[in-house]
Amino acid sequence: MTNETMVAEKLLQVQAVKLNVAEPYTWASGWKSPIYCDNRKLLSFPYERDFIKSELCSVIFEKFPEAQALAGVATAGIAWGAMAADQLKLPYMYVRPKPKEHGMGNQIEGLFEEGQKVLVIEDLISTGKSSLQVCDILKNAGVEVIGMVSIFNYGFTEAAEAFNTAGVKLSSLTNYEVLINIAEGKGLVNATQLHSLLEWRTRPSTWTGAIL
Repeated sequence: MTNETMVAEKLLQVQAVKLNVAEPYTWASGWKSPIYCDNRKLLSFPYERDFIKSELCSVIFEKFPEAQALAGVATAGIAWGAMAADQLKLPYMYVRPKPKEHGMGNQIEGLFEEGQKVLVIEDLISTGKSSLQVCDILKNAGVEVIGMVSIFNYGFTEAAEAFNTAGVKLSSLTNYEVLINIAEGKGLVNATQLHSLLEWRTRPSTWTGAIL
């Protein structure tokens, strides 16, 4: 069993991911989606939480050994980034979606140095827009963003193109295709539903939830 498969198993096990083709969820963007991913649920399960933390640290150690600090994306990436930074004994910061409206007005919370090699820790990747905005905030503050690690990735072509254009190396612990194949193997979805789930990934903005 691959690491990607084991991570996806954990997500399904604690119901951090829910699949529903017949009654799809509605995202903030208005998109209809047959999947809802809430990795925050993992935080309530000590053993699964520890497993995900260990996987994050392994990926960071193997693929981003030059990282001098970690930066979590508010809010879902904060806890994961903090746990990984603690395990790896690296400096840590987190990035708000907008500057704090009182006090010092910080958007980046924590200490950092100009030119510091920073790795961003994210919860999940959808279109990549909000995640890459965090990278821009860090770059504008003078640090060097060396990449991003997320727990889950929907695998949209739009996101892959956006990360390539931005020159940000992305690594995810698991992804949509791995997860739905596991779901089919467990009998959580049938072959027809699997087809519809795969179709959604290719045209998420126009997918309606109809089972073809």
